[in-house]
Amino acid sequence: MSARRSVSLRGAALVLFLVAAPGSLTLTASARQPQQPPAPTPEQQKTEQQVESKGTGAAAAPAADANANKPAATPAAAAPTGPQVQVVDLEKPVIVHADLITLTVTVTDTYGRFVTGLGKQAFTILDEKVPQEITFFSDEDAPVSLGVIFDVSGSMSGDKIGRAREALQRFIETSHTRDEYFLIGFNNRAQLLLDRTRDSDALLNKLTFVQTKGQTALYDATYLGVERVTRGAHQKRAVLLISDGQDNSSRYTFSELRRLLKETDVIIYAVGIVNSHDDTTLGYTGRSILEELAGVSGGKAFFPSTSAEMNDTFERIALELRTQYSIGYRPSNFANDGKWHKIKIKVQPPRGFPRLFVRGREGYYATARPR
Repeated sequence: MSARRSVSLRGAALVLFLVAAPGSLTLTASARQPQQPPAPTPEQQKTEQQVESKGTGAAAAPAADANANKPAATPAAAAPTGPQVQVVDLEKPVIVHADLITLTVTVTDTYGRFVTGLGKQAFTILDEKVPQEITFFSDEDAPVSLGVIFDVSGSMSGDKIGRAREALQRFIETSHTRDEYFLIGFNNRAQLLLDRTRDSDALLNKLTFVQTKGQTALYDATYLGVERVTRGAHQKRAVLLISDGQDNSSRYTFSELRRLLKETDVIIYAVGIVNSHDDTTLGYTGRSILEELAGVSGGKAFFPSTSAEMNDTFERIALELRTQYSIGYRPSNFANDGKWHKIKIKVQPPRGFPRLFVRGREGYYATARPR
């Protein structure tokens, strides 16, 4: 019998199930190596020398597939020379096309407490109402690549930004020690303030003396954050969006951002820094925007009204990221047609336990996208 380590925090309890340890599951990527061509005849050698510097597509594709999970080599290390040499741009990841659908799933009970310790057999995945075989399952406390998107526009003036920074510190204290961070600040435009760091102190220091001014390019900042996070080192990816949800300066539209979220596996956690007594149209619009962005990604939006509630909210988000399940499957009816496929995730509680609730993204576009 085995059980996952639980994290005890104020305002968020864990329900821990003891289950028989499932067999070890590993996800391996197979790659076909190109067949070696027959030795050239003397008459062919002269012709081959003329095309020595031109690689072929047939040779390049298997090379990318075989090294999909390895660091890209520098051009200086690319040897031996010959028609199969491929120069790799370090700014672009080595990719492989795959139809593996990965889901990050959160399970809670009727009281909103996170439930851990469930086995693979407790979950059912329906792809367009067709049951699927789960080929990858993990409930490890895995680190996350996290984009922190911080609103520094004029609408965040007063004590809003101070309370948000204090709560962010509480979030970091609760997070995994190997999390990596991307910090993006935005007002009239979005700016990458900190790129891929594990130094949480540097993250907080960047926000210490920031001045709030200008308009709000929320959509641009979120778009930039999602793109940066997808280049992160960890399989689990999320964005922490801290704003009042009022956009008035973005080049990207809400529809374009929503489409991007549906195409990626990045989860949005939105924390709305809004006045609880704001019943204006602008206040309602900000809330609905944040709720929609979070919901389409499988995340959640929060609207704390006091400093204590904000601290609890950030702690809860950090805890959720550490108690999620990672599930993967290959659709039995996959067709590379670019169409939207709806997913339904079901969870069966152990005998004697009350009803459980599961949250994850609602679908994917059926395109063998680069991974």
